[in-house]
Amino acid sequence: MLKTSLARLTGRLTGRLHHLPRDSRDTLFLLAVIAWVLLPQTPHLPLWCSALAAGVLIWRGALAINSKALPGRWWLLGLLAVTVGATLLTHKTLLGRDAGVTLLVVLLTLKTLELRARRDAFVVFFLGFFCMLANFFHSQSLLTAASMLVGLLGLLTVLVNAHMTAGKPPLAHALKTASWMALLGAPIMVVLFVLFPRLAPLWGVPSDAVAGKSGLSEKMQVGTIAQLALDDSVAMRIKFEGQPPPQRDMYLRGPVLSNFDGREWRPARPDFASRFSVSASLVVTGTPINYEVTLEPSNRPWLFVLDAAPANPQLTGYQSAMQADLQWMLNKPATELIRYKAQSFTNFKHGPEKPVIGLREFVELPPGFNPRTLALANEIRRDARYTQAGSAVLVPVVLDRLRTGGYTYTLEPGVYGPNTADEFWFDKKEGFCEHIASSFVILMRALDVPARIVTGYQGGEMNSVDGFWTVRQSDAHAWAEVWYEGRGWLRVDPTSAVLPGRTGTSQRLAAPQGVVGQALSNINPAFTLGLRAAWEAVNNAWNQRVLNYTQGKQLDLLKNIGFESPSWQDLSKVLIAIIVAVSLVGAAWSMWERTQHDPWLRLLNKARKQLTKAGIHSTTAHTPRQLAALLQAQHGSQYEALHTWLLQLEAQRYAKASPTGKPLNQLGQQFTTLVWPA
Repeated sequence: MLKTSLARLTGRLTGRLHHLPRDSRDTLFLLAVIAWVLLPQTPHLPLWCSALAAGVLIWRGALAINSKALPGRWWLLGLLAVTVGATLLTHKTLLGRDAGVTLLVVLLTLKTLELRARRDAFVVFFLGFFCMLANFFHSQSLLTAASMLVGLLGLLTVLVNAHMTAGKPPLAHALKTASWMALLGAPIMVVLFVLFPRLAPLWGVPSDAVAGKSGLSEKMQVGTIAQLALDDSVAMRIKFEGQPPPQRDMYLRGPVLSNFDGREWRPARPDFASRFSVSASLVVTGTPINYEVTLEPSNRPWLFVLDAAPANPQLTGYQSAMQADLQWMLNKPATELIRYKAQSFTNFKHGPEKPVIGLREFVELPPGFNPRTLALANEIRRDARYTQAGSAVLVPVVLDRLRTGGYTYTLEPGVYGPNTADEFWFDKKEGFCEHIASSFVILMRALDVPARIVTGYQGGEMNSVDGFWTVRQSDAHAWAEVWYEGRGWLRVDPTSAVLPGRTGTSQRLAAPQGVVGQALSNINPAFTLGLRAAWEAVNNAWNQRVLNYTQGKQLDLLKNIGFESPSWQDLSKVLIAIIVAVSLVGAAWSMWERTQHDPWLRLLNKARKQLTKAGIHSTTAHTPRQLAALLQAQHGSQYEALHTWLLQLEAQRYAKASPTGKPLNQLGQQFTTLVWPA
């Protein structure tokens, strides 16, 4: 019944559109293209602007369907004044990116209400092109590029249609012409993309464009990383040279959190290392792991590397430095896609090997919080076996409590109160990685053992299509580092004591799937995984080859073709050389094409020019027979051979084939022997 009703409704709408005047249908097509171009902008526009754009487009569509007159100028001026005021009120300025895009959308939609002449249509087309480009301020993904390519073809179609006779050619013909134009322009776009000097990113993404992206924070409150597990977006992709390390060893180091105020964990104070003369003191052993990371924009100055990377990662456009806690920091936030090469060692040790004053910072706890955890630490210390014990003895004791105490790993542990460690150890006994790591570090500090929290990403999955390891926001993880005398800081992952499979491949928590994803998984899980892997491989190729095509890659291209020390000036020279070469090829093509025009018409034009010099004027509409008549009227039978030649030229074109007809090449040869009037 529903299917039949939808079919009837579709049929009625199609029939009504078919009976509309051609101008109305063209207008509706233009409005649909504008809506397509503006749709990706709506999440970034003020609510009033999106509502206004939708309302104006619907209003204009209704006017086209009902063939009613457009609103007067005062209506448009009033709406424009209101929207300019709203823009100023929303953005506090009429300048800048966000305010400019808002005004651009307003102007485009209002301009559709005064489509009275071809000039107005051209303004709408080019405002549409600007709005299409503005989408790349917010997203440069493959999906955005594909949707804007559709919008480009739509705008080109209406632009071509505007240059044709009104109502005559079908839109399909205009679409074919527009597609052919885009296809012819594609090589030019490719050459400009490859060789145009990139003095700065063409589509620089301002820092506020990624301010709302989810990801690790510089502080951790119990429950925040569990929220990241619901985000399945890609954080980074890794390409290993050779065999990758075991997944259980893939710890990608991020912010290290040392200060605890009872609710939040924060990094050590900026002057901590200098005050206590603490250095990384990193010592690595074993076989190095070489890999390349493609890091998604995060608006954070963090460079994620596998624990631990002793040497500076190789990257362009940024400077990096390793902190005393082994975290690699950039000199500015990562507001664009970054690709860098790094070398790491999974066997390492760092930090002081003997007690120093600065270690006291890592046993401090705020007063008034977690009294039962403090009491548990005192109880452990009162045991004669642990009174003077150090990290090597106490850490296994606490991990054994996690393994045997009935603790569980879950994404939904409920809301924790102010004493998070007490609730975890004694009440709830369940939590995500940050609940477990925080409670573990608090208990270790209560035992007077230096400990801190490290956040980052753990694990990932290999894409079987392109061989890249994909690390998602849902792979965000928190673990602990404990100081051992004689060994320095060592990683301890208390989550593995609760659920050993968390750092392997078998027992990772996943966010609930949507209705569509769950349905596809139920039908064919292998197909769903394969489809996802293929899409992510294509998206990764877009990131690697398009978004991450930097000036360095341009210069590498010049090196491959023979430049020893290429610069952006060399890029300009190569680009200019290609433009000149293409121009010469185009000129040669034009000359060749001119010679390929109808030789009969070319011969007739030559004859017309000769007669014009003799004072016998004619137009391109005159036939050879009419030219012969003009010649005879002015000169009689004085030029009988020329008169006969003109009649033979006409006969060659229009008379039926006969054995006495002269071929065109023979007439061309005879043309050079004719006597023309002076």
